Amino acid sequence: MLWLDALLAAFALFLVRHVLKPKQSLPFPPGPKPVPIIGNFLDVPDEKSWETFSKWRKQYGDIISIEVLGRRIVILNSSKHAIELLEKRSLKSSNRPNFVLAGEMIGWKNTLVISQYGDRFKEFRKKVHRVIGTRSILETYYHHVERQGYRFLKRLLDAPEDFADHVRWMAGAIILVISHGYEVQDEGDPYLATAEDALSYFSLTTSAEPFLVDTLPFLRYLPSWFPGTSFHKIAKDGHRALEEMASKPYEAVKAQVAEGRALPSFTAELIGAKTLSPEEEHVIKWAGHTLFGAGSDTTVSAGKVFFLLMTLYPEVQSKAQTEIDAVVGLERLPTIQDREQLPYINALTVELLRWFTIAPLGITHVTTVDDVYEGYFIPKGSYIFPNMWQMMHDPDVYPDPFLFKPERFAPGEGQEPEADPHNGIFGFGRRQCPGIAFAEMAVFAQVSMVLAVFNISKAIDDGKEIEPSQGRTTGTISHPLPFRCSIKPRSQKAVGLIQEELVH
Repeated sequence: MLWLDALLAAFALFLVRHVLKPKQSLPFPPGPKPVPIIGNFLDVPDEKSWETFSKWRKQYGDIISIEVLGRRIVILNSSKHAIELLEKRSLKSSNRPNFVLAGEMIGWKNTLVISQYGDRFKEFRKKVHRVIGTRSILETYYHHVERQGYRFLKRLLDAPEDFADHVRWMAGAIILVISHGYEVQDEGDPYLATAEDALSYFSLTTSAEPFLVDTLPFLRYLPSWFPGTSFHKIAKDGHRALEEMASKPYEAVKAQVAEGRALPSFTAELIGAKTLSPEEEHVIKWAGHTLFGAGSDTTVSAGKVFFLLMTLYPEVQSKAQTEIDAVVGLERLPTIQDREQLPYINALTVELLRWFTIAPLGITHVTTVDDVYEGYFIPKGSYIFPNMWQMMHDPDVYPDPFLFKPERFAPGEGQEPEADPHNGIFGFGRRQCPGIAFAEMAVFAQVSMVLAVFNISKAIDDGKEIEPSQGRTTGTISHPLPFRCSIKPRSQKAVGLIQEELVH
């Protein structure tokens, strides 16, 4: 029986790690007391584990560890420890787990985000940085980003109740025009539908709540009809979606390059006019996918959070609109070039990313050697989770952490900005997101354009305001739960600006 095989395998791991292996003279970081064989398997909740890890902090401190079926898991609840272990000691902690389900069976091992640290990872990262790594590089794409922004505003004007769908559309539209020179369709775009499907499987299979097959890899060889092997269906469906997401845009650009009609894009530039080896094709295809995949889901979540926050904090919305009106005026829409003159909008985007913390636990790091830190032993192969949610909501760092206050990061007389949250938001060390500049540009473009022409408020039903849900999904990338809001043009002049820009 499956459960018996799993129990025997776990018992074998327990023997190897606790009986046959010599005892360590140093303790592991503290944490809940494990039980024999399964360790702390039952202590890790199925949902929002970052909240549980934050509660443990009060009892065990900023660095905590547990054991799950023989695997040591270290949870870092402060930036200090994360910087020390994941940046200053990055040579020891830059690898990823061998995700059996997500990496091996679905195929995400081919992507930058969970590839093993090495030459291919460095090549991927170099190519991504070359296209979206800095503000100056991104200037080439400002026109394309703004055009997709105008289309987004028109969609909001026509169907404001579908704002969440429009947010996802805009994220894909911006990235695909950069990565593959592709302008998405107004309705029913096949690439966007496939991407949403594929990314949902990624978030499901890389979270802190592991599938049993990741802990006991031999389970993957059991037949799909065997009881308890529902992961086989997840693997099959996830693999199909991922392959379509990576291959279809790449093959389209490849054909366009051969025919001499490809639009400028990251993928077209890398394909060029030369004959590519299979390895070169592999790198280009998956590097292009990295742009498409890694950026879109986080940008989608940030876009939905923006609408939620403007619904909850009308005073912030009003202040932001006042700044836009004063700097940009009422005769045109904001552009990305206006960023330096809109400090409150910039502060709003940073606070948005801190307040929600889109990747609450980041993506797991793995130690490649034994290490000792602050008197604690961290064995080779330990999983390390930086609890970014806790770091971004630490009251000692961010007073009133659950309030949305852009003023934290806005320059003011006699007021020092609070701690820069970029490390916690975008990861640490050699695994820090290479698309920081792109993400900030995309969020700024959306926030500034929307606030210039729309008012966002609570939805009304039967004459009463509807309080929006502030819940969030579980997973590697967390999204707000569905909520309703009212989105209306600020004026007829605003409507005219939207329609005017689309004509140009």
